[in-house]
Amino acid sequence: MSNHEPTLPPKYDPKAVEENRYDYWLKGKFFEATNDETKEPYTIVIPPPNVTGKLHLGHAWDTTLQDILTRTKRMQGYDVLWLPGMDHAGIATQAKVEGKLKEEGKSRYDLGREKFLEEAWKWKEDYAGFIRTQWSKLGLGLDYSRERFTLDEGLSDAVRKVFVDLYNKGLIYRGEYIINWDPQTKTALSDIEVIHQDVQGAFYHMRYPLVDGSGSIEIATTRPETMLGDTAVAVHPKDERYQHMIGKKVKLPITGREIEIIADDYVDMDFGSGAVKITPAHDPNDFEIGNRHNLERILVMNEDGTMNDKAGKYEGMDRFECRKQIVKDLQEAGVLFEIEEHMHSVGHSERSGAVVEPYLSTQWFVKMQPLADKAIELQNTEDKVNFVPDRFENTYLRWMENIRDWCISRQLWWGHRIPAWFHKETGEVYVGMEEPADIENWEQDNDVLDTWFSSALWPFSTMGWPNEEAADFNRYYPTNCLVTGYDIIFFWVSRMIFQSLEFTEKRPFDDVLIHGLVRAADGRKMSKSLGNGVDPMDVIEKYGADSLRYFLSTGSSPGQDLRFSFEKVESTWNFVNKIWNASRFALMNMEGITYEELDLTGEKSVADKWILTRLNETIEDVTRMIDKYEFGEVGRLLYNFIWDDVCDWYIEMAKLPLYGEDEAAKKTTRSVLAYVLDNTMRLLHPFMPFVTEEIWQHLPHEGESITVAKWPEVRTDLTDTTSAEDMKMLVNIIRSVRNIRAEVNTPMSKQIELQIKAQDEDVKARLESNRHYLERFCNPSSLTIAVDLKPAEKAMSAIVTGAELFLPLAGLINIDEEIARLRKELEKLDKEVERVQKKLSNQGFVSKAPEKVIEEEKAKEKDYLEKQAKVKVRIEELQG
Repeated sequence: MSNHEPTLPPKYDPKAVEENRYDYWLKGKFFEATNDETKEPYTIVIPPPNVTGKLHLGHAWDTTLQDILTRTKRMQGYDVLWLPGMDHAGIATQAKVEGKLKEEGKSRYDLGREKFLEEAWKWKEDYAGFIRTQWSKLGLGLDYSRERFTLDEGLSDAVRKVFVDLYNKGLIYRGEYIINWDPQTKTALSDIEVIHQDVQGAFYHMRYPLVDGSGSIEIATTRPETMLGDTAVAVHPKDERYQHMIGKKVKLPITGREIEIIADDYVDMDFGSGAVKITPAHDPNDFEIGNRHNLERILVMNEDGTMNDKAGKYEGMDRFECRKQIVKDLQEAGVLFEIEEHMHSVGHSERSGAVVEPYLSTQWFVKMQPLADKAIELQNTEDKVNFVPDRFENTYLRWMENIRDWCISRQLWWGHRIPAWFHKETGEVYVGMEEPADIENWEQDNDVLDTWFSSALWPFSTMGWPNEEAADFNRYYPTNCLVTGYDIIFFWVSRMIFQSLEFTEKRPFDDVLIHGLVRAADGRKMSKSLGNGVDPMDVIEKYGADSLRYFLSTGSSPGQDLRFSFEKVESTWNFVNKIWNASRFALMNMEGITYEELDLTGEKSVADKWILTRLNETIEDVTRMIDKYEFGEVGRLLYNFIWDDVCDWYIEMAKLPLYGEDEAAKKTTRSVLAYVLDNTMRLLHPFMPFVTEEIWQHLPHEGESITVAKWPEVRTDLTDTTSAEDMKMLVNIIRSVRNIRAEVNTPMSKQIELQIKAQDEDVKARLESNRHYLERFCNPSSLTIAVDLKPAEKAMSAIVTGAELFLPLAGLINIDEEIARLRKELEKLDKEVERVQKKLSNQGFVSKAPEKVIEEEKAKEKDYLEKQAKVKVRIEELQG
């Protein structure tokens, strides 16, 4: 037997509704994957938030969409695994922990590696706690029994195995390269961790003198401090201006070193003087030229951005201080003859904000071409990863096709330490899952792996891979859908795809649902510096999680950005109130009816049949739209069904039998009301989990929680299209009468005469059988329904499908105004006729559109033409 408390509190209070509910769900273990072999698995892995801070609105949006999918699938009978976890976020977390130590007057070097890592783990525990609290406030149905962290033991095994295997396949190598160097955090950055910003800079024009005294060659640079590491000057081999100089030497100012003038196709003859200085240790293009011409690589800077001993008298100076001094010295020497100011794009570290230095360094790299080729090839097969919206597939492919080798080593302590050891005497390199046997002769590489190296393995490493026996890996991998923002397609999505293909030979997920960014109401990006960020917890505090979730999930279409505004959240809150009040009214009229007593077999009114038909349509449409990830459409469908159909019409019409004397009609209406509300709560549940659970628990129901209740199904035996048409006609008549009353300021309480001219006997009979609704909602002093009807002369009129209405409002009607109103109505109908006829005469539309859609358009055309004709006749009558 099911039991339910009969009434809801008078006011909707989100705090009271949401408090303790999450604990109830967790205690019931409703979110845990069951391993039930009779059910089909459905899996989503959470994009793991960084343990550097608290969740923002973007996380709330991202996780709400995942919660909608997993709650829906759970109700549809799938064995759902939504796996939670967090990311160690190497650079970002280390920077935060170092910042905390700095406040205490310490550095990581004072603590040493072991002690520093203890501090980092403490930080992780604190922030993981905050994140879990926020997940619970949002109501996320996560399976905490399977929670993972990118630095936990299982993931560390997976990371080591991937590194060792790629190394053994020749896909990981160690080499000297120009990398993006962050002198503040003293670590390498990958290309996508560099943000380019336009800054005011200068071109410094210099003349390097030829050693033979025959003149000089002009070059320009934006980084004069790097000239101390110049090892050549390059010109284009076909540049006639410099043919006679190729092979000659110039004297490098300040250092006095002699360097050669070389010819290389890379040089652009038309840019500047057509001659460029070559600094192989401080510029990626110069590095390549240096390789082609066997040039020396002279590094003139330290890791912290100060000048080193190769910089001569500038040793110890900061790079930008050195720039000022060297410019001064070169001017005095007469070498630097012009400083030309200009704006140029300069790379900054995404993490520290420092200007990135192109820097020669020995790092570990992944050879990307073979991995990228496989991933690109996958997109030409049936097993490809489906991007939603599909335009993002091009974004992904473009990046994959132009990929560069991935620098994966980071000069940090917090992270997965690279499983490579160097022999102290021979310098031999050993890479392996375990440390070498005679460990005292070996030293492990100090670097750790890029954070994205471990998060690239997230879909399978979290499920027990590389253990082939892992039950979760065998059951729940590959996953069904990944939900993420378009800003990390390169960082994360692409890397998961190529690593999954390489190590599991399967795509990591069937679909990637891409959403945009949450922006401020004015469309600007939310940021700390602008001070326009909104904490989702503040929104929940004020309006509740259900209002925030519904706004986030239904406020934009896939792939688009979302503008946040409190007004929009407030209007959602009003919608929740409407649902609450409607449910409260229904419950007050349930009279303790139990689930077993619900009976839809009795004689149903036209309103009953109509609302059950509309419910079927809504179930079908909502289910289809969720499968297509069109959550904005789902929001619109549910809003219209609940606000208009259920609250504004059905509940009002249900009051007639509920307040009447007919016990059988009362019982049927109660059953219909309970059935409709139960199913509506289920449809709405994935979007608004808290309030729907609260209302559902009060309704007559079976089962423990709405989270595991069955997803609504269309019951064709409850569809009645004729009644739905009748109801549509009644609603249109009542609306028209209300509109006319409003126009002539005649309140609903004042009785008026109403004449309805039916287009045929069938319509007349249908209207007669529903006369009681018209009498109740139009409040006529007399109601005439006839096929042959001569309307009163001074009457306001309205035309609905199947009938014309006349309201003789003598003394209240101005004939001229009524004609003007009808002309406006005619204009509108003319436009509709033109639109629909244009559509139907368009061959492209007719040949491609489904038969059903074409039939609907034809029906519209017929309807508009009939109304158009009637309005014309009515205008003529009044002008008569």
